[in-house]
Amino acid sequence: MTTWRAEAPGDRMRVGPVGIAIATLRGGVLGAVTYGGLALLLAIRLVERPFAGQDRPVSPHVTRIVCRAALGIIGLRFRVEGTPMQDHGAIVANHASWLDIFTLNACQCVYFVSKSEVAGWPGIGWLARATGTAFIARDPRAAKVQQELFADRIRAGHRLLFFPEGTSTDGRRVLPFKSTLFAAFHDHGLEHEMRIQPVSVLYRAPEGQSPRFYGWWGDMAFAPHLLKTLAQPRQGSVEVVFHPPVRVDAFASRKDLARHCEEEVRARIKSALGTDYGT
Repeated sequence: MTTWRAEAPGDRMRVGPVGIAIATLRGGVLGAVTYGGLALLLAIRLVERPFAGQDRPVSPHVTRIVCRAALGIIGLRFRVEGTPMQDHGAIVANHASWLDIFTLNACQCVYFVSKSEVAGWPGIGWLARATGTAFIARDPRAAKVQQELFADRIRAGHRLLFFPEGTSTDGRRVLPFKSTLFAAFHDHGLEHEMRIQPVSVLYRAPEGQSPRFYGWWGDMAFAPHLLKTLAQPRQGSVEVVFHPPVRVDAFASRKDLARHCEEEVRARIKSALGTDYGT
């Protein structure tokens, strides 16, 4: 019998004909909903942009609805604890998987901060640009321009979401938060008018699978991980925990702010999943 194999470091899962059939069905529906939603979003932006400019009063709600539908299509059970903030500011979260994009968009209307390379990725890049992602370059010389970009977006009422770890993990750990992006919030007077909300994202694997089932990290290829996820007959769950927002000007430096957010996120991951590494 011919099977497809989806592999991760330390894990191996064989995807047989039944799994391929499930993945094909889910993938087809997921693609139709995602790109159908994209077409609707772009149509709304044609009307929205001349009247609202950088503000997006309607189109982000399309993204949220599509992402909630995507989790249902995949079969991933979804739970939210805490309250997403409504103030001007930014959200910072741990990063475990490509699934984070659907999961965090499903909770509230946000705009992701992503590395500039993503803008050129086939398929994903189009979605990212259409949904208002803020792209940043990994170049210290661009830091001032990026600070101005963040300031403009936040003053337009956008809540930005970024992953301070700088990379994704296996979902069982939290890496040290890099303080570089936090610098943008200690400039342009933003520290006196905005808040930062730490968020913990916790994935629980399907019964009988590795605890790292949903983690996508290192040099893992996207296609096999997508196949493995879509082929799983009965999925696990994801919990998104919104911690209390904090005022930026309550911290003396960006490093203190980054450390506080990291500690909040790590403490919840540790208590919920029983992990104690990654510091």
